[in-house]
Amino acid sequence: MTVLAVCALIFGVGMYTVLTRREIIAILAGVELMLGSANVLFIALASFSGADPGVASAIGLVILVVAAAEAAVGLALVVTLSRRSKRSSIDELTEVNG
Repeated sequence: MTVLAVCALIFGVGMYTVLTRREIIAILAGVELMLGSANVLFIALASFSGADPGVASAIGLVILVVAAAEAAVGLALVVTLSRRSKRSSIDELTEVNG
């Protein structure tokens, strides 16, 4: 089960990034790492269990599309935030103004 160990390691790196970094872009990168490792683990476990490869690939593709949409929305929010407030750190954001 080397795939499980590699996916757990990558997920752990993503979790460490999310919990320790204060830059918004780094946090989004950590979330993408966690989502990507979960996707790889899902595809690997589906292939090991003998499931239909087409179904596993289709669900993996849906997860990949959701991850891309999440990244696009997150980056759009970061760009808007940096244009309005000239800040990029989570610690500097203490209130939400309309």
